[in-house]
Amino acid sequence: MRYARIATLIFAGALCLHATAQADAVDDLVRDEMAARNIPGLSLAVIRSGVVLKAQGYGLANVELRASAKRETIYQSGSLGKQFTATAVMQLVQDGRVQLDDPVSIHLPEAPQTWARVTVRHLLNHTAGLWDNNFWSRFNLREDVTDTQLLQTAFSLDPAVAPGFAYAYSNAGYVVLGMLISRVAGRPYADFLRDRIFEPLGMKTARIIDEEAIVPNRASGYQLVDGKLRNQGWVAPTYNRTGDGSLYFSVDDLIKWDAGLYSEAILKRGTLDQMWAPVRTDSGSISEYGFGWALDGIKGHRRVHHSGGWQGFSTNIERFPDDHLTVVILTNLGPPHSRPREISAKIARMYFRESDGGR
Repeated sequence: MRYARIATLIFAGALCLHATAQADAVDDLVRDEMAARNIPGLSLAVIRSGVVLKAQGYGLANVELRASAKRETIYQSGSLGKQFTATAVMQLVQDGRVQLDDPVSIHLPEAPQTWARVTVRHLLNHTAGLWDNNFWSRFNLREDVTDTQLLQTAFSLDPAVAPGFAYAYSNAGYVVLGMLISRVAGRPYADFLRDRIFEPLGMKTARIIDEEAIVPNRASGYQLVDGKLRNQGWVAPTYNRTGDGSLYFSVDDLIKWDAGLYSEAILKRGTLDQMWAPVRTDSGSISEYGFGWALDGIKGHRRVHHSGGWQGFSTNIERFPDDHLTVVILTNLGPPHSRPREISAKIARMYFRESDGGR
């Protein structure tokens, strides 16, 4: 028995040393990437099979105050927030209040005739035919707009091809979905997310962006201009409450989010599978985008993911469902310099090598 206990202690010690070496390698990679990309601050979470392997911050959440980034640091979501909008829509589908193939005009009757064939499903998977890369350039972002103005501008975009024919990423489509959620639920989009997603999952600091509120641990956003770090540009508050990606959260919040996606706490398993299924368009092509999630793989490992970038922040979540591995990276440097998806993919490969025996 004595020798068995000694062997067990030796084995446990070896595991601890391996875990420490892995953590040190990840830390080195993160710091090297931050230096190469001039990222002021970054928070990281790595979760495997429900166990948090790493959750910590690097660098500075606020450069002027020399405030360190932590796991509790709050960042803006950018388009990573689209998965929460898609989840809210699917909750309404489960409630029987929305059907995926409902024309948008059923819920938003002010939709024009040119949108007659655009459905909720088309907006969720970006197949509405809306070529809107310049959607936000249609506004003066320093002047507030009303929901009516936002909808009118979105509805002024005529589908360039028949809805369902092709994939085309659309911020305008998710702005409309946020309005649809509010209209159907009879309460603000922000309140619906709080009541139906954030509070049930224990995402204690997740919320809609509110720059006037006192938000503990809120990071400052930055951008690189001619190689020099500058504060994020200011935008009017109404642009930070739309369904295309206007949330605050920390990696701790997204750890809770990841756990919720392995359960049926907010959506049934079949509904989640539907959100993560690729779409065959009417043109016959396969779109690697589900409902609020991009779909592909790394070296044979299936990946469900999304990035975001807005107002001095860049974010990414990578989930590898078959490996039960998730990597979350939140940074306070805006696009195109931060590129957290590239960093998180490198981290994921480190854990794949570990699970594949170092191959």
